[in-house]
Amino acid sequence: MSAPPATTIPLFAEFPRARILVDDEDVLVVDKPYGLSTHAPDEGRHDDVVSWLTAHLERAGRATYLGIHQRLDRDTSGVLLFARRREANASLAKQFEGHKVRKVYVAVVEGRVPAKVVLHHLISEAKDGARAARAFDGRPRRGEQEAITELAVLERRGRRALVELVPKTGRTHQLRVQLAAAGAPIVGDPLYGGAPEVRLMLHARALELRHPSTGQPLTANAPVPSQLTRALSGQPPRRAGSREELAAAIVDAAERRFGVVATGDTNALRIVNGAGDGLPGITIDLYGRHAVLSFYEDAPEAEAQAVAQALVDAGAAGVYAKFRPKHASRIVDSRRDDIAPSEPIAGDPAAPTFEVVEGGVPFEVHRRRALHGHLPRPARQPQARPRRREGPRVAEPVRVHGRFLRGRRGGGAARTTTVDTSRGALEWARRNLDRVGAKQDAHECVEADVFAFLAAAKARGRTWDLALLDPPSFSTTKKSRFSAEDDYEHLAAATLSVVRPEASCSRARTTEGSRSGSSASGFTARRGRPAGRSRR
Repeated sequence: MSAPPATTIPLFAEFPRARILVDDEDVLVVDKPYGLSTHAPDEGRHDDVVSWLTAHLERAGRATYLGIHQRLDRDTSGVLLFARRREANASLAKQFEGHKVRKVYVAVVEGRVPAKVVLHHLISEAKDGARAARAFDGRPRRGEQEAITELAVLERRGRRALVELVPKTGRTHQLRVQLAAAGAPIVGDPLYGGAPEVRLMLHARALELRHPSTGQPLTANAPVPSQLTRALSGQPPRRAGSREELAAAIVDAAERRFGVVATGDTNALRIVNGAGDGLPGITIDLYGRHAVLSFYEDAPEAEAQAVAQALVDAGAAGVYAKFRPKHASRIVDSRRDDIAPSEPIAGDPAAPTFEVVEGGVPFEVHRRRALHGHLPRPARQPQARPRRREGPRVAEPVRVHGRFLRGRRGGGAARTTTVDTSRGALEWARRNLDRVGAKQDAHECVEADVFAFLAAAKARGRTWDLALLDPPSFSTTKKSRFSAEDDYEHLAAATLSVVRPEASCSRARTTEGSRSGSSASGFTARRGRPAGRSRR
């Protein structure tokens, strides 16, 4: 596995020291963030703890052996133990397999549960990866497994409770399915009927066992995350208050994106995406060591400064801000300094342009240009998709800064067409094409109104295999006016009329909507399949 690019924020350079609970010659115990798997589900994936720890150990010049004796679900946080050398495996395996290891979890549940109870069920496989449970009656049916968990209520707030769970058996989804069967599903667990939340409110708080070499008691404790405390009260996610809290929230969010940079094939990514990362109304895009901070809600200057300074504390060299008002779709000139300041609001300035390299393909982006001058990071999969196609003809009838165009060209697109009313945007696209040695006669850039271009193409019977839309929220020319809120459906329909049958549809960016002040959605049009979203 390649190490993360050296140009990224330093927090990607090593596993966070605060999350390392025990580290000696025999064992390594960490506090796993939620959102990361214990180990990669398949080859080529690196969004897991083992990959991150391996890279961390490699940089320190240490042996990278990690023996797995325990696993936590991707969305469960907390104590996770590994053997650091093969000689420690026998003792650890004997303790885990013999149920000599005491595991302590905490969870936020919704529903009535006794102050103290032993949950005793028979668990069986159900559909869609879920499990089913029924009360233990001493007569297990075929395929059922006995599951026992000790439960104690630590605190109650209305219908919600913070409970301590000590499993006596180790079954897949044991705690989740048992609590659901008891009428008190874990908050944030939709698979088992839990109330909606930003994450699964389940945390492995402690692990108690014997050290594999000395035989002495070994206890590792992971602090209860603040999300569980908030979820217990039923309050919606709120933005952290202090600079220290903001920095911690940013670092936590970035940790969950480690897999994006672990392969070393990109130097730009989104590290914070709103409420799901504990920072509602905020996104943060990282370009090398500089960040673009976008506010989708009104933010006082002091709060904006606090978030920006927290980003610098986390390792960013400089921070640019985008203040996206509620009616951004109606802004004619988004270059206003009160909306998109040309200078950083924290840290050092960056060069006007930045070369993003993704999958070995370089392209130029403008971090300091207006609301939409930087790279739209959510669109990752659509760029890679044509690599699986032979010689597609691609149309880009709106502004995408040549990024998708170059991604398609790099993926084997035989011919492409880019359409924009802005000559500057087309020159930008052409510069990006020149970076990868594209033949000018095979990749045309057309200065035209997109609706007029599409109508003329349809009249001539001209078609494309793939069409990518990424319009501005609002734009005007001497002859026309475009509003994503009013005209996007018309644009999508006009585009589909020149896309060949048996192509597919997918979104390149989600429509958070003009009402929220976000940019218009990107749209990848290939007829024949329903639309779907690309998530990082």
